[in-house]
Formats: sequence, C-alpha cells, structure tokens
Amino acid sequence: MNKEIEALIRYRLDRAFESLKEAAILLERGHSNTFVNRLYYAAFYAVSALLLTKELASAKHSGIRSLFHQNFVKEGVVPIELGLVYDKLFRSRQRGDYADFVYFDIEEVRPWYSETRNFVKAIADIIEKRLEE
Repeated sequence: MNKEIEALIRYRLDRAFESLKEAAILLERGHSNTFVNRLYYAAFYAVSALLLTKELASAKHSGIRSLFHQNFVKEGVVPIELGLVYDKLFRSRQRGDYADFVYFDIEEVRPWYSETRNFVKAIADIIEKRLEE
C-alpha cells in the first residue's frame, strides 16, 4: 500500500473519531437528529477507510455500504452484528436527513452512541492489523 493511501486511511479514521466527539456534544444538548447524522458519519468514515485497505471506494453512500457488506461482512472479517449497526445508522440517517416530520427520541437513540463507538473502534482495530501486514 502506498503512503498516500495510508495517509487517506488515517485521515478518514481521524474524521470518524472526530464525528463521535461531535455526536457526544449534540447528544448532551438534545439535538437527536443531528446526533444520528454524526453517528452515521463516524461509521461511514471508518468504513470508507477500511475499504481503502483493499483499494475500494464508491462515490455513493449506498455503494460504500454494499462494498462493506460484500468484502468484509460477508467474508467474515467484520461480524454480522457490526454490519447491522452500520445498516441501522445508514437507514436512520437517510430518514433523519431526507424525510419530513422525522424526530428521533433522544432516549431511544442515546444507546446508539456506545454502539457506534464500539463499531468505529472495531473497524479501526481491523484497519491497524491490515496496515501492519
């Protein structure tokens, strides 16, 4: 893997952790829809970094999701449970950002923070192992 790709992978991981920090602030202030958005983007940046370890990318969010499932979940590299977390965030972000009259209940989505933090950490661990190879 060349240095530019590795730098991009690390940048996207940084963005994932930064998005988690933003989500925590939004949760604290009760901004549930934007909180869900930032959780999704934390997972999205982590997944897009993981895809780069195989030199995979897509210009569409649905393409990132599909590549993630085909190349990592289906292959057993990422547990199915984590794939389901990503799917939930993907669908919820779509609803929250694009559908009218969608308001997430803050108590319902609060546990998603720890789920997403665990997701990002697990993906980061996989990436680190792949970078060491």
